[in-house]
Amino acid sequence: MANLTTKELSAIDDQLSLEETMIKKYKMFSQSCTDPQLKTKCEQIAAKHQEHYTRLLNQLN
Repeated sequence: MANLTTKELSAIDDQLSLEETMIKKYKMFSQSCTDPQLKTKCEQIAAKHQEHYTRLLNQLN
């Protein structure tokens, strides 16, 4: 992997923060859902954002 510029690192850091926020929100949404299908969909979306977060974090290693 090539060395990342300060601008690229900043963009990744910003995106990590956004992904973390989305994970928390969709987990919260899933906990408040009474519809099982909607609950499952929120859990799936939270998991997808977790994947994004992990991939971005791996770019820093």
